[in-house]
Amino acid sequence: MKILVINAGSSSLKYQLMDSVSHDVLAKGLCERIGIDGRLTHKVPAKDLKKEFEIPMPTHAEAIQSVLDALVSTEHGVIADVREIDAVGHRVVHGGESFAQSVLITEDVMKAIEDCIPLAPLHNPANITGIRACQSVMPGVPMVAVFDTAFHQTMPEKAYIYALPYEYYEKDKVRRYGFHGTSHRYVSARAADMLGKPMEQLKIITCHLGNGSSVAAVDCGKSVDTSMGFTPLAGLPMGTRAGDLDAGILQYLMNKYGWNIDEALNVLNKKSGVLGISGVSSDFRDVESAAKDGNHRAAVSLETFQYSVKKLVGAYAAAMGGVDAIVFTAGVGENDAKTRMAVASGLEFMGVKMDEAANDIRGKEAVISAADSKVKVLLIPTDEELMIATDTADIVGR
Repeated sequence: MKILVINAGSSSLKYQLMDSVSHDVLAKGLCERIGIDGRLTHKVPAKDLKKEFEIPMPTHAEAIQSVLDALVSTEHGVIADVREIDAVGHRVVHGGESFAQSVLITEDVMKAIEDCIPLAPLHNPANITGIRACQSVMPGVPMVAVFDTAFHQTMPEKAYIYALPYEYYEKDKVRRYGFHGTSHRYVSARAADMLGKPMEQLKIITCHLGNGSSVAAVDCGKSVDTSMGFTPLAGLPMGTRAGDLDAGILQYLMNKYGWNIDEALNVLNKKSGVLGISGVSSDFRDVESAAKDGNHRAAVSLETFQYSVKKLVGAYAAAMGGVDAIVFTAGVGENDAKTRMAVASGLEFMGVKMDEAANDIRGKEAVISAADSKVKVLLIPTDEELMIATDTADIVGR
């Protein structure tokens, strides 16, 4: 089956056309500046082809149409007719408690996604816009929603509940949801394949480390805890996000500087994390370069990030009563050998023993722990688009 994978933002739209059987990416690209003017970048990996176009895109519908036009183009297309697209898989950030797995999109599903807008006000409206645009341009084509939050719906109540008055959970659905679920699900399954063992026999800690970062405890194939919470602001310090902190700090700084809550959250979401500590950048590569040049704050920001990941690995091993494998993925996890080594170093008491030579690798599936390490450490590039395409093909093909 040929599956079109869509990830819609407020003014952008990423896409991939994939073969669900061979897992080949036939074409991929990005629509930018939707609602402003419009720019399409279209790539055909098999031909090493890249094309850029300025195309008016007043709405997402025009963006979707431009994608379809590119896919069937006689010059740079990969299919002869739009009807070759069997289904569309949509990334949807928040499914709340309504969805524990991917689902075929119906009007009832759309209503449930809309009901989750207060939980993800920046993301779900854009996801809905992308779905509606596809429905308008591709009537009759089945569509599937794949939720970032779904994988974590297996967490037990003790892991997702906050120590607030219980009425806020009952009435307002304030609880830990977790994100990056599609990535954590993909790499934990790949880890089982690489180890040659059933998921039901493994305790795995997955570390999705990038500009946005989260760690998950995956016990027998199910997420039992994760570091992001009610929003993606919780957990680890990230590129620009503060991660976990004492809520009293907000009151102190808001009173001192006269901030309202929106100004305070802007600081926590966009000016904190590695950028906030280092003062250099939210890009870990820039920060590492500055640290090499002797920038103390840059070095401290990296150490703080690595230390936070290490603490979560230890905590999740305790939560699961042991661990069989630790997985590193996403931009930093896949490409930064120093971060991986810093996180794993000191975990020898848990049975972790790294192989420095094996760890000297970027972006390739590999076992990076020593041969005699009791706990295996793996590098697995994530592939959320493949997971979306696979889910979509499975659901549509039933």
